[in-house]
Amino acid sequence: RDRCRRLDLSGNARNCSMTGSPDYYRNFLGKGQRCLLSVPKTEVWKNAHHSSGRFCFQSSQSLGEKITSFQICSVGLLPSHFSAWNIQIVRFFHTSPSLQAAPVPLFWIIVKPAQKLFAIILGRSIRNWWKALPPNKRELFKESARKNKWKILLGVSSLGVLFVVFYFTHLEETPITRRARLLVFGKEHFRQLSQMEYDMWMEEFKSRMLPETDARYQVVKRVVGHLSESNKDIPQVSALNWVIHVVDEPGVNAFVLPNGQVFVFTGLLNAVSDIHQLSFILGHEIAHAVLEHAAEKASMVHFLDFLSLIFLTMIWAICPRDSLAVVGQWIQSKLKEFMFDRPYSRTLEAEADKVGLQFAAKACVDVRASSVFWQQMELAETIQRQPKLPEWLSTHPSHENRAEHLDRLIPEALKIRERCNCPSLSGPDPRLIFKLNMQHLLESSKVQETQNSAKQDLSQPKLDFPHT
Repeated sequence: RDRCRRLDLSGNARNCSMTGSPDYYRNFLGKGQRCLLSVPKTEVWKNAHHSSGRFCFQSSQSLGEKITSFQICSVGLLPSHFSAWNIQIVRFFHTSPSLQAAPVPLFWIIVKPAQKLFAIILGRSIRNWWKALPPNKRELFKESARKNKWKILLGVSSLGVLFVVFYFTHLEETPITRRARLLVFGKEHFRQLSQMEYDMWMEEFKSRMLPETDARYQVVKRVVGHLSESNKDIPQVSALNWVIHVVDEPGVNAFVLPNGQVFVFTGLLNAVSDIHQLSFILGHEIAHAVLEHAAEKASMVHFLDFLSLIFLTMIWAICPRDSLAVVGQWIQSKLKEFMFDRPYSRTLEAEADKVGLQFAAKACVDVRASSVFWQQMELAETIQRQPKLPEWLSTHPSHENRAEHLDRLIPEALKIRERCNCPSLSGPDPRLIFKLNMQHLLESSKVQETQNSAKQDLSQPKLDFPHT
């Protein structure tokens, strides 16, 4: 079918990392062993004990202080001896930068602080006005409020109806998932503003951009080009001009601006095990741009912020002292953050995972590798003994939950590959390989701990007491 293209990422990159039989890769990448990633200080280790030509991706780069070494081999069976692979340890991995990948409208940046300041001043003025009223006028005011309670109730209800009408009249459907969402800002206007952020990122990374002749740049370019070509039947994909930027940064990061500007850090290229994991991650980021998540999130946050102004005014009007009002304002902001903002962000991430997996499936990628990547990230944090925060404290799903969510989506993604006439996945399941390697790692770790304990016991001095 025209909308489904086979993966052809052959090129002049170096340092190949492949799994499965040679016949599988001749069908998948053409004749010869094609190079997938060019990563500093890497080498290809071939298991000479088996004749099927299975390869492991091995790195000798030191990436932490006294980090446990192990190897994740992409082979059908575990080799008899493990070579060391110092896994890249990542404290926090997000496929969007700490700043949002898309800008908020310029007027919002200016007006938002002014709105809060106005609400604080208004609420404080109401409180001071009430305190200054004589007792008799306070009673008259309360009596008047009781007499006109229905008029007051009607006014408040009318204001609520206006908000509801505004919300439902600005609902749109996402392009692929057909989910109803609030979209306040115009798409074209938002893309124009994304150009401002693009200029900001280019200014920040201008000295660290890899040239187009770099093998790593070429790999990213071919992956993005193949993903966009395989999904060109989607209007939002074909409408954008995808431009590649590879930044020489150690952070494990990638993001795509709403105007199609793709930014990939070399730290991400060092962290992925194969081309399939990289394809899924970039498909995830492309899904964010196609689904217009940046505009959607900015719209929802702006709508909720506007609603919170009413509560902010009430807090400053009711609280008897400014100190209590500040505490109340902080509690309100935290409730909004953990009850609306962060869960909403996690929902968008899960949706991008789903659509990104579909993009990768149509590009004939081994979608089974998607969950392995997040299992590797989970393992890296465990080895480094990083404290695990509850998921509700994060804007992204936890690595473990993300891997489980992808495992549930993989069967449908495999059906998409079949409909696109992709080559069959004759190689071993990378999820099973990862599980077997982890079992071997745990067994080796237990043996090492036992040996260390025995050496420690032998090294302890023995005290000899004279006999009586």
